[in-house]
Amino acid sequence: MTFTLSEISVWVSGIMWPMMRIGAMFMVAPIFGARAVPVRVRVLMGFVLAWLVSLILPRPPEVDLLSLDALLISVHEVIIGLAMGFVLQMVFGILAMAGEYISFGMGLGFATMNDPQNGIQVPVVGQYFIVLATLIFLSLNGHLILIEVLVESFRTLPIGGGGLENEGLWGMVLWGTQMFEGALLVSLPVVASLLLVNVSFGIITRSAPQLNIFAVGFPLTLMIGFTLIMLSMPTLGPLFENIMLNGFELMQGVLG
Repeated sequence: MTFTLSEISVWVSGIMWPMMRIGAMFMVAPIFGARAVPVRVRVLMGFVLAWLVSLILPRPPEVDLLSLDALLISVHEVIIGLAMGFVLQMVFGILAMAGEYISFGMGLGFATMNDPQNGIQVPVVGQYFIVLATLIFLSLNGHLILIEVLVESFRTLPIGGGGLENEGLWGMVLWGTQMFEGALLVSLPVVASLLLVNVSFGIITRSAPQLNIFAVGFPLTLMIGFTLIMLSMPTLGPLFENIMLNGFELMQGVLG
């Protein structure tokens, strides 16, 4: 049994290029790209998924793996995977931003903790919303939808068919405005209520200057803030579901 160099090149490229797109997406996307997930596990998941995808994809372009064309194809695949993961990262960033708004209103802007997913310091309330977003994402089978969109991207943007279009990249830039809109919608009930509480404390301070507002107002603001967060939980699920669907629609638009 003998194999030619062209046959080996086709077999290698049939798994290598899909794995580049999948690996780049796993590197950036939330949950899959979390620091708590070992690199070996991500590489293994990417290899298995690339092997399964290669079974249903058409024959990859016969390009020398050491040529400039192969390098361009590899760069295109990595950019496509990074774009998909970045869109989903913006979806989760909406709740992190909403939690930061609420933290400042409650006076917990100084209370931060390490985010194990991104390895950065975020407010405690923001970390709480990120955990809720992860649970809602998994309960809605968002990880399965992401893999489905990823597999479908190999049909809309086949290997060697070029990279992302300018309209798709510009759509990602414009969607950044929806991040602030979504964060405002999530945090608006709590932030508006806390604003009324702080205004009330200001009026009390003017009418009774001898009252130590810091000793009374800070614990009361914390208690009211946590109560408002608890009362707003039923609306968080539908809001995040809508945001997640908009994110997947943007992802499909970017992928053509």
